Parts: sequence; C-alpha cells; structure tokens
Amino acid sequence: MSLTASLVRGTASPPLIEHTIGEALALAAARWGDGEALVSVEQDIRWTFADLLEQVDRFAAGLLALGLEPGERIGIWAPNCAEWTVTQFAAARAGLILVTINPAYRTSEAAFAIGKAGLAALVFVDRFKTSDYAAMVAEIAPASPALRRIICVGVSEGNDWIRFADVPGHARGTDRDRLTPIGATLQATAATNIQFTSGTTGQPKGATLSHRNILNNGYFVGLTQGLAPGDRICIPVPLYHCFGMVMGNLASITHGATMVYPAAGFDPGAVLAAVAAERCTALYGVPTMFIALLAQSEFASFDLSSLRTGIMAGAVCPEPLMRQVIERLHMPDITIAYGMTETSPVSFQTAIDDPVGRRVGSIGRVQPHLECKLVDEQGAMVPRGTPGELCTRGYSVMLGYWDEPDKTEVAIDADGWMHSGDLAVIDADGYATIVGRLKDMVIRGGENIYPREIEEFLYSHPAVEDVAVIGVPDDRMGEELCAWIRLRAGATGDEEEVRAFCRDRIAHYKVPRYVRFVDQFPTTVTGKVQKYLIREAMVAELGDSECAVAPQEG
Repeated sequence: MSLTASLVRGTASPPLIEHTIGEALALAAARWGDGEALVSVEQDIRWTFADLLEQVDRFAAGLLALGLEPGERIGIWAPNCAEWTVTQFAAARAGLILVTINPAYRTSEAAFAIGKAGLAALVFVDRFKTSDYAAMVAEIAPASPALRRIICVGVSEGNDWIRFADVPGHARGTDRDRLTPIGATLQATAATNIQFTSGTTGQPKGATLSHRNILNNGYFVGLTQGLAPGDRICIPVPLYHCFGMVMGNLASITHGATMVYPAAGFDPGAVLAAVAAERCTALYGVPTMFIALLAQSEFASFDLSSLRTGIMAGAVCPEPLMRQVIERLHMPDITIAYGMTETSPVSFQTAIDDPVGRRVGSIGRVQPHLECKLVDEQGAMVPRGTPGELCTRGYSVMLGYWDEPDKTEVAIDADGWMHSGDLAVIDADGYATIVGRLKDMVIRGGENIYPREIEEFLYSHPAVEDVAVIGVPDDRMGEELCAWIRLRAGATGDEEEVRAFCRDRIAHYKVPRYVRFVDQFPTTVTGKVQKYLIREAMVAELGDSECAVAPQEG
C-alpha cells in the first residue's frame, strides 16, 4: 500500500488480551490484592482489589441464585456509584450481558432499551436529582414480560423488588461454586455489554461489545497514558458510557490503578476536592468539564500537584484550554482520545510526549492492533491530506447492533470495516484530524464546508470560550453557516465584530452568516454537543425570514 494513501496500522505489540473481564478482575486481585481498587468519595467506600472481587463474586452468586442464567441480559440504570461497578463486574463473572442505560433517560426511552435488549433483570437507584427512577420502573415493569428480577439501590418498600444489599444473601455455596465453571466456558469473543447509541434519528441502536473488545481497549488506552500500579484515576465521566466503564474501570483493573468516583454526577467542586484529597494522578473529562473545573472560584485553594496524565475526549479541545489544563491542572501528560461506542470506543489517541500542537490539532495516531482508512463517497481510499470517512477494522469493532442485522450490515461492510460517519484527514506522519460529520458537512453555493474547521478558527477569538457551527437551510445558497458562541466570563459579544474577525482570515464562504450568543449548548450526558437540536432551534427561529446582517460575498 502506498504511503500516500490514507491507511494507517497500529503496532502489533504488546499482544492482545485473550481472556474475559471476569478473569481480568481475578488476576488483578491476585496481583494487587491489597492495593486500592475503588474509592467512591460521596459514599465513603474504599475497597482493595481483593475487596472488590469479594463484593463482585458475592453479588454474582446472588444473581445466579435468583435464577439468572449466562447469556441473559441485566440492565444497570444509575449514576456513578460503587453498586454500578459491582454490577458491571458481577455480570461479567456470571456470564451475563450488561446493558448500560443512560441515567438521563425517561420512561419511554428506558422502556425501549429494556424491551429491545429483553432484560431479565434490572438494577437501578430509586432516585437521583430530579429523576424518580422508582416511579418510572413501576410504570415500565408491567409491560416488560421478560423482566423477572428488579433490584433497587435504595428504598424499595411496597413492591416485590429486591434490595441491592440483600442479593448476596440469596446465594448458597453451590451458587458461588458455579462461578468457576461458568468462567471456564466463557469465550473472550462472547458478548458482555450492550450500549445504546444516541438516537438523533430514529430509535437508539444497541452496540453489542465483547470481553475482547472492551477489555483490550481499556488496557491500551491506559497504556498510552502511561498508567501503572499506584496510579489513581479520577472518573467524573458517566460509567454508563464507554468513557467511564471502559477507559476508566477496565483501564484500572488491567493496570492496577485505583478508580476514584468524586460524586454520583459531575460536580466540579467535588472533582477538585477528590483530586486533592485522594492524590489522583489521572483525570478524565470532556472539554466542557475541564472548562468548568478551571472556572471554579475556589480553584486556587486545591492542591492538584499529584496530577500527571489523563484523557480529554468527546469534542475538540481549543489550544488555550489545553495549555491551561497542562499548566494549571498539572497535567503535562494529558492525552486526547477519539472513537465511537461501536469501536469500544478508542481508535486514535495522542501520546504523552506529543507536542501541544499535536494534542489540539489532531486526535493522535492509530491504536495498537487496529487499522484505519479514509474513503470517499464511492468507498475508494483517499490520498493523505484529503478528507474522507474514517473507517476502523480490528479487535475493537463491535459484534453488531443487538437484534438489528440490517443496520449492522450498513455499519460494518463485508470486509469488516466499521464506518464511523466522521470526516477526517490523515497527514504524512499518521496523525488524524476530525473535520466534521458526513451529515454535518455544509454545502454552501457548491462549496463543501467542514464546521469543525470554522469552530477551531473561532476558538482563537479572545472572547470565545466555546463554539458550535452548523448549517441552516437557505433558498439562495442551499445552506448558510450559523455559529453559536459561548463567551468567556466578563466578555461581551457583537455579531458583526465576530464576522469582521473572520473576514480576511478565512475564505468568504466560511464566514458565518448567523451568529448567536448563548449561555449553554444542548449536550448529551457525556458533554457532546447535540447539533441537531441547535439546527432545529435555528430553523424554528429563522422560518422563512431573512436575517438582517451585512451582505455576504459569493
């Protein structure tokens, strides 16, 4: 293959892990038994690896005693807590498939996930913030015929639900003894997790992931960060998502690092306090989380000098933010990671010794044991430096969408390539840059415009803290650019000034016709901006009217 083609392959070493997640936890307990495995600050829980294995196996035996069988699905609907992690690993030890349910889901969304996956059991918290999960489960359960066991973390009076703390008590010695033979029959290639991808169009799809998929991804993501026994990972990102459960929990058990949960949900003050008190060496987050940490009024009062590494993912990182994270958060080895749920998730990551320019201008290089290519609309590989759809092949590609063979066939082609829908560019050194989504590409008067490029340019404006660029329909040009901007504290905004800042610096057709200043963007729980909601809001605002702005060239 020509070096000028947009195809990159990761190294073949170290070798892939070929055992299950359940075996990985047992190995961790054998290697680092007295080392701290999990600290849930808000719950005042502190477990060693030996403690964690004991908690997990007691709960797993209880699940078997309650009649659950290997291959059945068990759901977890909860914010970050120790019970979430016990359920994650107990499912793996008992051969169950864990279905992770977004804590932000409401009744119809949760009912869809529960029904689609055919849950035999559900673990949930009774309530969190404004979510009354108990009331929602009471409504959903009667219409879910496969759902035999309902396990509640918290109050569960007035129904036949089982308290989480009581599950181990259902087990007999024979149930605990079953874990070993079950583990011996499990294959690393077997399904262990279903994660529902966000359904911006239609219903969410259940990405089905194997032990081999996610255990290896957690290991290699941790390896790229330089994690080792004694490291302590602060995990404020949600566990229901790959960022928390794979890049956090599975990186921990494969490297002997401690999982530290600051709070049930993201709370910047709690994160800073946990880092300082627990002497965390790694910190995870999306850019908006890091922005919130740095903006805390009491930031200077926390000793964050223990930090060294971590991951920022989920959105583009502007260079000023990266420099602040490195300097003010003491994270010289922070890495940028890119991926998607369907690839377990990470396929590209920057290295700890990459210069700052690479960590803000790229998503790094391909991970070990993976290959990635960029293709055009006809499926042909594009030359280096040319935008194309990013496709991934290798151990990390999901087994498929649960009970959706037709949609799986569309996403994964006959040669095993997972099509991401992301537009990327790969340079001569193998570094990739995401330039947008296929569906987000704006075509204005015949010109292809990648919103990511405009966003990165606008980040250089001294008043801009965060920005999202979309296309909106236009009768004359087909589409016009719109920028939603969140300003830095104390800054003021002027639409014409923003457009003037763009003129003579970027091509005229890339200057946003519409500029709006907002306090916040619509985001997912993991901090990803939901651009389709921005587009819907702008279409509703603009209607058939023209916006009174200075005329655009072209």
